[in-house]
Amino acid sequence: MISYLDFEKPVAALQARIDELRETADSGSIDIDSEIEKLQQRSTTMLSDLYAKLTPWQKTQVARHPQRPHFRDLVAGMCSDFMPLAGDRAFGDDQAILGGFATIGGRRVMLIGHERGNDTASRVKHNFGMGMPEGYRKAIRLMELADRFGLPVVTLVDTSGAFPGVQAEERGQAEAIARGTEACLALGVPLVAVIVGEGGSGGAVALAAGNRVLMFEHAVYSVISPEGCASILWRTADKAADAAQAMQVSAQQLSALDVIDRIVPEPVGGAHREPAVAIEALRKAILAELRDLDGLKPDQLRKQRADKFLAMGG
Repeated sequence: MISYLDFEKPVAALQARIDELRETADSGSIDIDSEIEKLQQRSTTMLSDLYAKLTPWQKTQVARHPQRPHFRDLVAGMCSDFMPLAGDRAFGDDQAILGGFATIGGRRVMLIGHERGNDTASRVKHNFGMGMPEGYRKAIRLMELADRFGLPVVTLVDTSGAFPGVQAEERGQAEAIARGTEACLALGVPLVAVIVGEGGSGGAVALAAGNRVLMFEHAVYSVISPEGCASILWRTADKAADAAQAMQVSAQQLSALDVIDRIVPEPVGGAHREPAVAIEALRKAILAELRDLDGLKPDQLRKQRADKFLAMGG
């Protein structure tokens, strides 16, 4: 059952009415199929109109939806096989950042991404997708392994940011993020990065400094969360909606600024409503970008990445 967001309350109320009518119809007392069909069409139109004009703050809520497909869901839907690899060979294995060999549409790749979890137990296990230093060092290790074997790298970014706790700082969080960004830029193989949900701060950039940066239609990408920005500028998180608008966090805004290269469409109402449709659109987009990068030499790929990121804000 779909969980409705606050701004979806009109749709939720209409859907509740439809469900009531269906229960009445199932009892066999009266025939109201035509009325149900009219209301369902109205609900679909209302949802479509609502999602056609989402604000950046509303898109942030959609990107954080608990039922949105995460790394494991995307792997299951896109990949014909996946061989996970674990550990940073220095401290431990971070469950917030997963990766391994995968095959997407017949293409062998190194797939790396954030996993947020789908219920309380898995969210705790994966630390809500907030990577620790060992997670970023694992990602670096896998990127270097891909470079050695000539495999393209695909990253799926979905994090509110790297874990900010004391233990992460003690183990060198800032250095690990910087090394992750450096590893992305130094790769001699293609790197396609996708913001699939929330792309927050350096914890996202450490996996997203790619030749091609894609975003799901209702994903968000920012240097700080809207709440964090509002707390700094206005001393209250209540201004998060204003902060989201000012920071231009949506895929559409970032595409206009040339921060990202492609917007991957989502089903009406977001990827969480029809995950299979969204995942198939993502699979096709990734394969198209990999085809475009075929044939480029290592130096060309590195220069392309450097030129891309140095041009931002120019």
